[in-house]
Amino acid sequence: MERFVKRREFLALSLAATLSATLAACGAATPTATPPAAGGAAGSTGGKKLKVGLVTDVGSVNDKSFNQSSYEGIVRAQKELGSEIKYVETKDAKDYSKNIDQFVQEKYDVIVTVGFAIGEATLAAAKASPSIKFIGVDQFIASGAELPNLAGLTFEEDKAGYLAGALAAMVTKTKNLGGVFATDTVPPVWRFGEGYRAGIKATDPSVQIQIIYHSDVGLDKTFTDPAWGKATALAMFDKGADIVFGGGGNTGNGALAGAAERKDKGVLCIGVDTDQYETVTEAQPVILTSAIKLLTPGVFNLVKAVQDNAFKSGNVVGDVGLAPFHQQESKVTAEMKARIDKLTADLKSGAVKTGVPPVKP
Repeated sequence: MERFVKRREFLALSLAATLSATLAACGAATPTATPPAAGGAAGSTGGKKLKVGLVTDVGSVNDKSFNQSSYEGIVRAQKELGSEIKYVETKDAKDYSKNIDQFVQEKYDVIVTVGFAIGEATLAAAKASPSIKFIGVDQFIASGAELPNLAGLTFEEDKAGYLAGALAAMVTKTKNLGGVFATDTVPPVWRFGEGYRAGIKATDPSVQIQIIYHSDVGLDKTFTDPAWGKATALAMFDKGADIVFGGGGNTGNGALAGAAERKDKGVLCIGVDTDQYETVTEAQPVILTSAIKLLTPGVFNLVKAVQDNAFKSGNVVGDVGLAPFHQQESKVTAEMKARIDKLTADLKSGAVKTGVPPVKP
């Protein structure tokens, strides 16, 4: 992995405006098409133009985080491969199967489902529809459950969290760090949080750690509660934290908003999943970095593999890392960067272990 994951390209302003207008018009469980990409080019592979559908986890394709980054993977397929794309936004977890079935009935070539919680419904749909390729984002496929038409795109979130924790422990002035996360019953969220904790402890054991998971509500709320995220972050700042890591859709975005509200106090925040400096623009002045999963290229590459007749089922591990420091570049010294460089390499080689298991014990 390179020293830092380079800033990813994001959608042009015109596409963002189109997406915003589309979202305003669409219903919660109605497949929504994206207009054809400019020029309508089919890409260089010369393969069949695929029909690609995406079903979000509870939330929307403009959540500035996990769902959006996955969605941008199929938008890239539209632009580069000429794919026909639609999405369904899940508003209630009980609708996972129904939402997937809309694309099955319309005989889509590829169905992308986003999030750990939709994994069971994805597996059932893949078993029932062997002619359709399924891509499950954040869905680990257990031994014995493999199917030739199902790929699980997973990430080592604990490593990204560990890097974020190590950096925060180097930068903090108060030696007090916070973490605001969605439910710890979702393994990727838990790995981010516990990786963050482990990175802090390994870098500076004297740092006080405040980590709270939003596990007292259902899946339909835990990722979509920015008010709770903001209030929790503000409480951590009041207790001395000067950096807070927010992870978990709009709930995590709320923590970033809390940091933005306290920017005159010199506090900072860390984003998640994507480079949130590019998506949560109101928090730009206080974003130190983001612990990122390369969701967009991960989804795109699997769709492209289907078009190229090179699809491989099973578990696919995507890359993780830290986003650029943007406005906080001056706070990260050359020595800190060198330490993060080495830590990144050591995590990749296995010389350093996070100590975080794949699932919460």
